[in-house]
Amino acid sequence: MRIRLNRLAGTLAAAALFVLLLSGCGSEAEGSGVDKVKLKIADISTNITFRVALEKGFFEKHGVDAELVTFATPAEGVNSLFIKQVDVAFGADFPLLNAVSKGDYAIFASSGTATDLSASDWKLFVRPDVKSGADLKGRSLSFLRGTFLPYLWDVYLGEQGLKLDDVKLIGQGGLDEAYVALRKGEIDAVWVFGAINHEKFSAIEGVHELSDMSKTPVRLGTGLIATNELLQKEPEAVTGFLKALDEASSYAQANPDETADILYKTVKQPREATLKDLPKNPWSIGFTDKAYEGLKSQKKYMVDNGIIQQDFDLDGKLKLDLVRAAFPDRVIELKE
Repeated sequence: MRIRLNRLAGTLAAAALFVLLLSGCGSEAEGSGVDKVKLKIADISTNITFRVALEKGFFEKHGVDAELVTFATPAEGVNSLFIKQVDVAFGADFPLLNAVSKGDYAIFASSGTATDLSASDWKLFVRPDVKSGADLKGRSLSFLRGTFLPYLWDVYLGEQGLKLDDVKLIGQGGLDEAYVALRKGEIDAVWVFGAINHEKFSAIEGVHELSDMSKTPVRLGTGLIATNELLQKEPEAVTGFLKALDEASSYAQANPDETADILYKTVKQPREATLKDLPKNPWSIGFTDKAYEGLKSQKKYMVDNGIIQQDFDLDGKLKLDLVRAAFPDRVIELKE
């Protein structure tokens, strides 16, 4: 009898230990009972939503083991999809459309930031002798390679009675490069976003702000892109990723001081810069009519101007089932 009791006690102890090991396993999302999925996410240092989602544990909460991979611009992050450096990227309409035109990629949500307030964050800085848009004729104008800025220049110059043929567009890899070029007089004008960059560029002797994007009809749609393979293989992880971003954005807006601390701790961005940027870029994950119309008009411009060599069906490149599952009241139905 004693031997049987000892064996029973040993069996129970082993079972208890097994349960403890399972409950402490770090590879499962909190309370979900499923393994976390590793996602490499293209980032820029000033993306508040991604940083808060990582630091406050929202990615982990929703089943995502996230790694942020930082690039100079969102367009560089989108391009990194081509060499499988990242799994998910975000960017404006221009690089997203360029990507989906070239391969098996899909736009699966938008950030909801195509607003007048967000547009006002893109400011046009010019050299001292440029007093109006018309003065840009014959000048060298900066654009960040792979971004929507040639489109913005085209629209803005058209409103000033000029054409792209009237200026020289100078492609650059990031705002740091543009800053040096403007300071040296190698370029005459540049579009700049973010409080820390506004302060930096306005400090160049004689340089001044001429306008901002909210004074044009251009609104910057921002979307999320991934391979179709990922969307099909890991639907729960991608849905969790979207929920994490939306939750992080709400948290950041409700806790500006803590958010400023997070950005300072992780990327050394001055607190006052984050506090200025935060109200202008609240993310609301979904896919609206405004997001659709922005992509549609941008695609037409890119096709008409030979930027996209082969036209394609836009609706076929939109995979909205996962964002609709997460936020059904924020996603439009695509018309047949």
